[in-house]
Amino acid sequence: MSRKTLDTAVTDFGHTIGLLMRRIRAASASHDLSWTEASVLSRLANNGPATTADLARAEGVKPQSMGTTVAVLEKLGMVERRPHPTDGRQVHIELTAKGAGVRKSARDARWTWLTHAVAQLDERERETLFAAGEIIKRLVEP
Repeated sequence: MSRKTLDTAVTDFGHTIGLLMRRIRAASASHDLSWTEASVLSRLANNGPATTADLARAEGVKPQSMGTTVAVLEKLGMVERRPHPTDGRQVHIELTAKGAGVRKSARDARWTWLTHAVAQLDERERETLFAAGEIIKRLVEP
């Protein structure tokens, strides 16, 4: 494969992955959460309570930006602030039952869409897709 052809193929592949991700996110768009808000809910569900600074580091954003995200989620009743168990100067952000429910509903909507889309493929296409998934996993894993 020539360099120009490889570059074009890589660009097309990147755009296609981006389209897939946008379509998956759109499947749960009725929940009206930004990518960062959904990621914070997921992080809290998987890792437990965290400080705003911890969340900012994990998401690669500035603490002020994460503070805005947390404030929106708090206003929506999806997270709540609680005293840090060992450091009285800090506050932990915790997922509420409402936040967990919205997260589950959004996740279920994404997986339902993806399962339905993959089911439209024939067996050979599904095998190829899943084999490509294993290769993609190797690209992104350390």
